[in-house]
Amino acid sequence: MASTSDIRNGLCIRYNHDIYKIIEFLHVKPGKGPAFVRTKLKSVTTGKVIDNTFSAGHKIEDVRVETHKFQFLYNDGEYYHFMNTEDYTQIQLQEAVLDRPDLMKEGEVVTVLINTEDNMPLSIEMPASVILEVTHTEPGVKGNTATNATKPATVETGAEINVPLFINEGDKIRIETEKGTYKERIKE
Repeated sequence: MASTSDIRNGLCIRYNHDIYKIIEFLHVKPGKGPAFVRTKLKSVTTGKVIDNTFSAGHKIEDVRVETHKFQFLYNDGEYYHFMNTEDYTQIQLQEAVLDRPDLMKEGEVVTVLINTEDNMPLSIEMPASVILEVTHTEPGVKGNTATNATKPATVETGAEINVPLFINEGDKIRIETEKGTYKERIKE
């Protein structure tokens, strides 16, 4: 058993007969009344995100997890297939439990959280950023870097990202996976 002081991003807990992953939290100490922790929880089975507030000192049941490196193989429309890089076993996960599946390209290595009680995969953690090639966007405007204007661009995985005006088709860009936002252009 853990308490609210142990809450951190990525912690898996058992709550309301389901397993949730904490994706956001905020410790609040109001001037009047007891402290509490405001959290945003994502169900690892359905992908549904809920808001919940725990009072300070509240006991929470944490779930022991192991992390393993898996390589993304392919998407068959319903499931995403991964292979363990150590023993070559394969697993499949539904799209609902993945955070940003539209930013994963085949061959990408991700970290999979596995419940130690029943060896079931719970969720995946993508790298902090990924490098993808722009496959479609309007032509870039040279020298237009002073403003923060953006335009939509489609990358090789099919995701649509807002990028600065100077980005052209064929450019490789770094994308922050947590927010799905453009970070920088990669010089070759």
